[in-house]
Amino acid sequence: MSINVLCLTSLPSEIQDQIKAIDPSINLKMAPGWFDDEIRDSWPKFTCDRYLTSKSTGLSSKTERDELMDWSNIMLVGFPFPLDIKARSPNLKWVHQRPAGSSNMLRGDLWKSDIIVTSSRGYAHNLPIAEYTLAGILHFTKGINISGLEREGNKFDASKYQPVQLSGKTICIIGAGGIGKEVGRLCAAVGMKVIGTRRNSGYVSDDFDQIYASKELLTILPESDYVAICCQWTPETEKLISHEAFGAMKQDTIIINIARGEIIDEAALIKALSENKLRGVVLDVYRGEFEQMPDPSLWNDNRVLITPHISAGSDINSHKGNDLFISNLEKYIKGAQLENIINWELGY
Repeated sequence: MSINVLCLTSLPSEIQDQIKAIDPSINLKMAPGWFDDEIRDSWPKFTCDRYLTSKSTGLSSKTERDELMDWSNIMLVGFPFPLDIKARSPNLKWVHQRPAGSSNMLRGDLWKSDIIVTSSRGYAHNLPIAEYTLAGILHFTKGINISGLEREGNKFDASKYQPVQLSGKTICIIGAGGIGKEVGRLCAAVGMKVIGTRRNSGYVSDDFDQIYASKELLTILPESDYVAICCQWTPETEKLISHEAFGAMKQDTIIINIARGEIIDEAALIKALSENKLRGVVLDVYRGEFEQMPDPSLWNDNRVLITPHISAGSDINSHKGNDLFISNLEKYIKGAQLENIINWELGY
């Protein structure tokens, strides 16, 4: 019996060879870019301009693409992806999305369907994202953001920088998973006290001084000088960083968000900035980032550093999502339980 694997994202030739070598029954079809025209018709232009190449490649006939969908048993997708995968794929059993964020799948007909969907949660670019987090921390801790203003004014005022020693300070990592653990490791290495939250508070890590249950967040924010948001965006974490959370934070807290913008209540964030509660905010993500530019109140504030979801970028490809897919494909062949199946109720 053949197992037909359709890949809608680019893969290095060595990864393709590894997939084919798993079992003689596997038929791999590479189709990166083949559905781009359809995606442009169904996703926001802002998203497509960011993530798609200028021209589609490969098959252009919808009939041919439908036949390809009908043929597939397993699908490997990136972001964005066709929104009607389930409707067009009667033989589909499993979809793996290479990105880590399960919330990417909220669009389309796979969410809460009977198709098995796995993500690369915990296998993405953990180290580059952790390095970005540390860079953001240092950007405001050492007052580097002031330099840009002084360049504009063509005048130095050293008193405005007010650098702070990082060693000995406390960071709260919301979501001590794959990325969060790497953030904790780097922060511990520079002498910080590392605490965090996790759904399962019984988890232990050498780099964390203590890990608390997620429900205890408000009790540990008052002792935290830095807050790094590394959790998944789910109904439970929607606007988790609320007016109440900002109220619980120390004066001059620095916040870093490398997860999803929807986890922060932006109205509450803007209010906290207006009250001078925060020393700095680092946002690699923001609410509605796939549809529009950031809120002008944030975009124009020198205390807010915003980047376009680039924290995972690196000269070295450290993404382990392909490795996870290969491992899961081996399990699929054997009839074993797959890793990182999205739990529709939990949202990740």
